[in-house]
Amino acid sequence: MTPVSETYHTRRPSRRKPSLALRIGVAVTLVVALAATAALFSAWRYGWQAANEAFDRLLTGASLQIVEHIGVVDDSIVVDIPASAFELLALAREDRVFYRVIGPDGATLTGYDDLTAPEVPGDGGTEIYETEFSGETVRAAVTGRQLVERNVSGLVTVVVAHTMRERTVLAHDIAIKAAILIGISSLAIIALALAGVLYGLSPLTRVERALLSRDPNDLSPFDIETPREIETVVDAINRFTRRLDRRIGAVQAFVADASHQLRTPITAIRAQAEIAVEEKDPARLARLNKRILDRSIGVSRLADQLLSHAMVTHRGDAEPREQLDLRRIAMEAEEESRRFGDVGQPAPILDLPDEEVAITGDRFSLREAVKNLINNAQTHGKPPVSIHVTSGPHDARVSVTDKGPGMPPELRAKAGERFQVRGGGSRRGAGLGLAIIAEVAQSHGGRLEFTDMPGGGFRATIILPAKT
Repeated sequence: MTPVSETYHTRRPSRRKPSLALRIGVAVTLVVALAATAALFSAWRYGWQAANEAFDRLLTGASLQIVEHIGVVDDSIVVDIPASAFELLALAREDRVFYRVIGPDGATLTGYDDLTAPEVPGDGGTEIYETEFSGETVRAAVTGRQLVERNVSGLVTVVVAHTMRERTVLAHDIAIKAAILIGISSLAIIALALAGVLYGLSPLTRVERALLSRDPNDLSPFDIETPREIETVVDAINRFTRRLDRRIGAVQAFVADASHQLRTPITAIRAQAEIAVEEKDPARLARLNKRILDRSIGVSRLADQLLSHAMVTHRGDAEPREQLDLRRIAMEAEEESRRFGDVGQPAPILDLPDEEVAITGDRFSLREAVKNLINNAQTHGKPPVSIHVTSGPHDARVSVTDKGPGMPPELRAKAGERFQVRGGGSRRGAGLGLAIIAEVAQSHGGRLEFTDMPGGGFRATIILPAKT
């Protein structure tokens, strides 16, 4: 006994992809982080600006007080530095204070000789600047006063400076407090954003639960109340389930039709073949063989039409559409009808326009539909059979005309139903040709139309929307 080998295919677990909430959360976090960085930078600059403004006012106030207490006594410049000026500068407790008063001749009247001073503004205002002094960076205010006396005249310059320790502490304090506030605000914004995202995505959870709780055989549309942004997702699911329902219905119909329609003729062929095996009379045997041949041809055509109908149904949703010339479709269908038709059958007459008749569709399905039109006219009508292709401003038409009486009016409404309209006799049709034609026309946005010709005859027309 040969051992049975079993092969086990272990499916590699797919890597779990980040959730939508996580992606949005990361994006929000990055945006908030960029905004927080910009805010921190602005807070740092604001802290320095605020500290400079506060301490620059102390420098300006002290220099102005010193300027106001400069006078001339006995033709000499007297500098009486008020105590209030140093009290102002003493507000910066950790800073060292420097000052210098320069006379009109550039000599230092009092203070530090090596404390540099820029040129005093021409409008007599105060200028703030930074410089290096005594090994540290200092910030200074320079103010001038014009003396106009009989023996003493000229510009007296006052420079007041102090180190930048206190303003650095103040700037850091402002920046740190702002950073704490920005950090807390950023975390709150991220938390609120994530909560909003989770709340906004909650309808997707309802859709998921509805999908998981539904019976696998239930392909009816979903009726779930969702926000506008998720309606498109639900609509896409409903469109998919409708297509899937059509596919499953087509497969079930094909199985049912094949089972029902093929069983009877195959049983009849088998029974007649069993009788023919026992038959000794040559005349009766010939008749039995003729019946078996007729039945076999009918079964062959039925199987061909069942497969063609299944293929057309499948391609209606699966195959992409392309730009086609309806004249070429008619020529290909006519060529296949001549090649695979009954021997001795008169060839159809082609009546095609000179200009291209452009449509958008599936070449195989349209060719099968036109081929079925030709076969129906040759089988059920009377020769000559002609094929016409015409185009209008809004549609394109391919018609097959014969000289027969055509289909009774009461059957034309059922032309698109399977096994409803068929010719008499076992070889004359299975009732699927018109169903194939009607389904192809409908899947291309068109329709099937029947017309009784004025001089006698019958015309079947596939009307398709013209390519714009």
